[in-house]
Amino acid sequence: MSDIQLECQGLPCPQPVLKCKDVIEKDAPKKLSVVVDNEAAKENVSRFMATHGYEASVEPIGDEFIVTGISSVVSSTDCTICEEMTNDQLNDLGKHKILVFIASDVIGSGDDELGSKLMYNMLLTLKEMGHDLWRIVLVNGGVKLAVPDNPCMEELRKLEKDGVSILVCGTCLEHFGLTSSKGVGEVTNMLDIVTSFQLASKTIRV
Repeated sequence: MSDIQLECQGLPCPQPVLKCKDVIEKDAPKKLSVVVDNEAAKENVSRFMATHGYEASVEPIGDEFIVTGISSVVSSTDCTICEEMTNDQLNDLGKHKILVFIASDVIGSGDDELGSKLMYNMLLTLKEMGHDLWRIVLVNGGVKLAVPDNPCMEELRKLEKDGVSILVCGTCLEHFGLTSSKGVGEVTNMLDIVTSFQLASKTIRV
């Protein structure tokens, strides 16, 4: 398949990722370049490529970024060994996957100072879920929990260190001017968030 380049400047999240997904699924190009004009799209497209068998690199040009992916997928004709899953891997398939969806930096309404304390205490207590806690998604005001001046960031870091996936909405970071301040988690997009709902065995909305 010949090389493909997508011009995605000015497209809101998650359109650059969706266009990238469409091309990979239909054409499976050996090399795919995607031109974007914001940090969130750059991070989202790079991560999407990486999770779909492409080695991604980024070249900044002025106010734009060219994200280039080179396919590292081995052709099925090159496969000589098919490994069996171990018992531990099979057991992992049956584990609960609890997704915690956080759309604010406070819990409840009436007093934001109290709401901030409740949020901190909630994050502090999430570890009691053990290995069932799979992923935390931060959107809208929830992304404010992922920056250094918020005490909740350290609790999120501890959870991430323990293996919990933390996804932070890129569009929301851009909206609040916090893209460069993010101190924990991976920048995400709406496609990842919707897929997370689909994969989770239970979703808790805070």
